[in-house]
Amino acid sequence: MREIEINGQKREATGKKASKMLRKEGLVPCNLYGEVRSENGLPEAMAFTASFSELRKAVYTPHVYVVNLNIDGKAHKAIIKELQFHPTTDALLHADFYEINETKPITVGIPVRLNGLAQGVREGGKLNLSIRKIDVTAPYKQIPEILDVDVTNLGLGKAIKVGELNFEGLELATSAQVVVCSVKETRASKSAAAAEAAAQ
Repeated sequence: MREIEINGQKREATGKKASKMLRKEGLVPCNLYGEVRSENGLPEAMAFTASFSELRKAVYTPHVYVVNLNIDGKAHKAIIKELQFHPTTDALLHADFYEINETKPITVGIPVRLNGLAQGVREGGKLNLSIRKIDVTAPYKQIPEILDVDVTNLGLGKAIKVGELNFEGLELATSAQVVVCSVKETRASKSAAAAEAAAQ
């Protein structure tokens, strides 16, 4: 996985009013959830802020990053767990990070890339990508930037499901029945099939 550096500062004031003031200054309220647990056993959050200009590099991108957070001089490795956006302007309102280490498995969505010219496309069909990311579980150092799916043998009217895929060292967390890609019939493929049938 790619890595990116983001600097942050702990914040004491929380709540809507404080968050609104921070956003006016170009800062985004964030939480880091890590190993620290509260008395009831739930993960305890460290509240901090980071500049929007730094966060946007990790947010508005198709890539999935390991984030090297520097909060008041202390280093934390994390992934982005959840983002909140304004419903109309799409501005980033809040970010939650989850602290990681080299041994603890994490679950994260990794982009899918289709490779090869599908058999069904050669027959006039249209290749359709149904999901852009597949959730995988593994220690972060074992997780690739991209999941390559070979579609060369994918025939007309056929589909590849998550359960048919296998990536070394990764457990697939997306449901096995989810369709990754398929080759749809088109007018051209139907015409070709009809012409072939008539010729026989």
